[in-house]
Amino acid sequence: MGEPAGAHRRAHSAVALAILAFVVGIAHAQPSPQDLGTLSLEDLGNVVVTSVSKSAEPLSDAPAAVYVINHDDIIRSGATSLPEMLRLAPNLDVMQLSPSNYIVTSRGLSGNQQAQNFPNKLLVLIDGRSVYSPLFSGIGWDAQYVLPENIERIEVISGPAGALWGANAVNGVINIITRKAADTQGGLAEFGLGSHESSASIQYGGQFNDHAYYSFYAHDFHQRSFDDSAGQNAHDGWSAPQAGFRVDWEAGSTNLITLQGDVLNGREGQGANEPDRRIAGANVLTRWRHAAANGSNFQLQVYYDNERDWNALSSGAVDLNTWDIEAQHDFALGGIQHITWGIGDRVFRYQISDDVRPDASLLFRPNTGMRNLANAFVQDQIALGSRTQATLGLKAEHDPFSGVSWMPSARLSFKPNDKLLLWAAASRALRTPTVFDEDVVEVLNLPTGPLDALNGNPDYRSEKLTAYEAGLRTQWATRATLSVSLYYNAYDDLRTLEPSSTFFPLMFGNGLAGHTYGADIWASYSVADWWRLGAGLSEERERLHLKTGSNGLLGIAEAGDDPSHHSFIRSSMNLSERWTLDADLREVSALPNPKVPAYVELNARLGWKVNDTLDISLSGFNLLHPSHQEYTFPGSDRIGRSVFLDTRVKF
Repeated sequence: MGEPAGAHRRAHSAVALAILAFVVGIAHAQPSPQDLGTLSLEDLGNVVVTSVSKSAEPLSDAPAAVYVINHDDIIRSGATSLPEMLRLAPNLDVMQLSPSNYIVTSRGLSGNQQAQNFPNKLLVLIDGRSVYSPLFSGIGWDAQYVLPENIERIEVISGPAGALWGANAVNGVINIITRKAADTQGGLAEFGLGSHESSASIQYGGQFNDHAYYSFYAHDFHQRSFDDSAGQNAHDGWSAPQAGFRVDWEAGSTNLITLQGDVLNGREGQGANEPDRRIAGANVLTRWRHAAANGSNFQLQVYYDNERDWNALSSGAVDLNTWDIEAQHDFALGGIQHITWGIGDRVFRYQISDDVRPDASLLFRPNTGMRNLANAFVQDQIALGSRTQATLGLKAEHDPFSGVSWMPSARLSFKPNDKLLLWAAASRALRTPTVFDEDVVEVLNLPTGPLDALNGNPDYRSEKLTAYEAGLRTQWATRATLSVSLYYNAYDDLRTLEPSSTFFPLMFGNGLAGHTYGADIWASYSVADWWRLGAGLSEERERLHLKTGSNGLLGIAEAGDDPSHHSFIRSSMNLSERWTLDADLREVSALPNPKVPAYVELNARLGWKVNDTLDISLSGFNLLHPSHQEYTFPGSDRIGRSVFLDTRVKF
């Protein structure tokens, strides 16, 4: 306990170096090296991404801080949940609070649960379906699952993307893109057993005819309870069975029609003497893509999403239904311009009933309603010569609380040669008010009677960001890549808790402002055809202050408790034609307020391809310590060391 922090870091470094030396010794003992994965670093630079400009472009040309987690990365990590997969992205902060509860942010502002302020400045999409809650704001990670086998890639953008994706794409966008049904043909059964988790999945894909494919899956798991910050059983284990399907139909050579959907029903422990929280949901999405002979593209997408949450500790039953429609068109103009534009409308209806929990303390007044969010955007990519491009974008969004919001952006990119991209950007983004901001009511049941402790603010304003970014992406020969992104973010009207004239009820206000700045850096190096190294570093500084007239009961801590930096070193090896070994060493600095110690941890996975139909892997997570904490005391669990044995059978 009395060792200085530096001694701990040296010990961890010694362990990591010893493991690396051991791995190198094994690798050199193997006589038959092979190409690592299916893509070289040069191929990875040419992977097509769609999230930066809402149209297809090579990663090497994308003028943004974008990191791509590909399918092989996901499988070789051993991760079984989306937040754990997102730890692979160097430009994200991922903090686990309990078996089912995560905080995922980009460039800070992780929120403060004491202030009822949750991480709400990151937009997350699954195949174009937004999973950002229009009721509470933020992401319920416990209700988001995609079978790892079905993920094509995850595109992670740091920085504002409001000009394309709208309000709430303030600090970044995560776009999870799944594989076509044609790429998941045949049968797959997967069984996992570990010290903290057990799981089972089954999937089958087939053909209706030469142009129409289908697949369906079912997945179940149980994750055991963690220990709380005092070392006692937190009784917060959980399970969320899920099933889904996808159908892709190529109608001629120019049309692709997709229909897909999922359904889930789960239970989450809330403590020894509390009823389980129950979550359920269903979604269905259809999309038509048309590629015209002149090179233009049109897409029409419609989806429906239902979310239900009941028996939660602080509220009654929540039922949220969302309908969304979006049309998008892109085309070339005059040989030097590429224009993308679109319109959309999202309608959501909510109902919160208090009869499930008559002692509920977190209510809504009114407890039912319907809202709609309409939007339109346009983006113009202009070639300024053969190696320079300017991108101008503007999105207008109408929400029921703040009216029309305008989100412009401007980007400039320059490629002095085929291996180097330089870019700069200026953008404006908003986090618009939600039902929670304006209509929430928190009641404390005191011995003297009920007390209105917190009320929403009908005059709550949008939170604003003006961002300036610059970066480079480069590749040396076929062995190394480097990405560097610098940013300066100026925020205004961030949320605070403000006392009323009689102190209670408290109300939400817009009393915080200030700026953040930092850098996101990552690199890859192919030591050999069978060995690839990766490294990443994210540095951030927050300089926030209370605005004149704000009481800010919790001070600048209301905005979040964020690490000043995190870093990782990753090693991926093919030890032979049938054995793989992957290791990921990560370091996260201390959280400032409330104080949470820094930590260093190691994940590793050993994979064995027994034959063409059977794969077995053994994964270890958080191997360096019996446990550690990743978020504020005492509200988060101890995250313990765990192992997981996974068996995958194709048929």
